[in-house]
Amino acid sequence: MQTRNPLLNDLAKVAGAALGVAGGMKDELEGQIRGRIDRILAQMDLVTREEFDAAREMAVKARDEQEDLRQEIATLRAELETLRGARKAPTAAKSKTSKKPAGKTSEPKA
Repeated sequence: MQTRNPLLNDLAKVAGAALGVAGGMKDELEGQIRGRIDRILAQMDLVTREEFDAAREMAVKARDEQEDLRQEIATLRAELETLRGARKAPTAAKSKTSKKPAGKTSEPKA
């Protein structure tokens, strides 16, 4: 058996309307809060995610290039030391054979 009570129907309508208003207020409040947060963040002069990612990529690339240059410098230094060592060895051998004993001259005395 079903009874229709106008008071209960009115209360159900009021409750439904109140929930609709509450949902609308919630959406409005969220929008206002988001707007304020966006304004605060804009005043802070923060970078965007895209700008951050671009700067990060540049830093990674620079770090890789720096490491490559360090390795190249190490290689060049090793080659230079090898060349210096090769240059000094023949010079040392020549200087030993071209030295004259002290006190002896090849010029005849008059």
